[in-house]
Amino acid sequence: MNEFLWVEKYRPQTVEECILPSDLKTRFQAFVDSQNIPNLLLSGSAGVGKTTIAKAMLEQLGADYIVINGSLHGNIDTLRNEIMAFASTVSFAEGRKYVILDEADYLNPQSTQPALRNFMEEYSKNCGFILTCNFKNRIIEPLQSRCSVIDFTFPKSLAPKLASEFFTRVKMILDAEEIKYDDQALAEILQTYFPDWRRVLNELQQYSVSGSIDVGILSNNAQNALESLISLLKQKRFSDMRKWVAQNIDSDPTSIMRGLYDVANEKVDAKSIPNLVLLIGEYQYKSAFVADQEVNLVAFLTQVMAEVEFK
Repeated sequence: MNEFLWVEKYRPQTVEECILPSDLKTRFQAFVDSQNIPNLLLSGSAGVGKTTIAKAMLEQLGADYIVINGSLHGNIDTLRNEIMAFASTVSFAEGRKYVILDEADYLNPQSTQPALRNFMEEYSKNCGFILTCNFKNRIIEPLQSRCSVIDFTFPKSLAPKLASEFFTRVKMILDAEEIKYDDQALAEILQTYFPDWRRVLNELQQYSVSGSIDVGILSNNAQNALESLISLLKQKRFSDMRKWVAQNIDSDPTSIMRGLYDVANEKVDAKSIPNLVLLIGEYQYKSAFVADQEVNLVAFLTQVMAEVEFK
């Protein structure tokens, strides 16, 4: 299945191929050149290339490694069994083996993270660990202290250069896939999801089904996403709504609130429209101050789900 996903098919295989600030690439390349990658904690927002750079370094070294997703396989027994089965055997590639633990911030900080710390110490002679997380403050200090912590937070001054590099990469991918495209449409997608490269590629692959990507298809897909959200709210499917938010939140989550406002007359029971407008105003104001936009948007949609009647 993975070979059909562009994020896997076109995943960089070397440090040089990764789209990152030059100082980060120099640091990662130094690890490869020394043939000694320390335990790492890579911290940054989703899709910026944390797992990609980890895989690229290990591919260049020719090292044996496994990838474990902390959000899917985060209980202690599963983690212990997978790490033990892998780390306790001799590497066919010689040298150290490595465990890439994605989304380590999903691991329970009271139980699973302390256990992981013990695993890292127990297998330190022949196995290294590369952890990735979206929120460094959710990783306990004893784990952080056993890793070199590298933040994937890019200065705004670097945004144009990185976006330009990815714009060029995206056009090469679309040309290889024989997909027609409009430069303006590509620019809009990049601007919406920057710096989430994974989301950009996933969106482009979704849009490419018709064989071309233009500004018109973007508006159609945005409308379909809003229709899907309204259906979830109407059916009061809270868990699915949270997943929708995680997949659709972008740099301006208030645009989702505005989308509901624009279709209120068409989709919302007349008696509920005033309440919806008040909620939109309240949560748009809150969005200017909250630390976590995703949580704020979920809170808004939860209240809409509870208090607003849809047609």
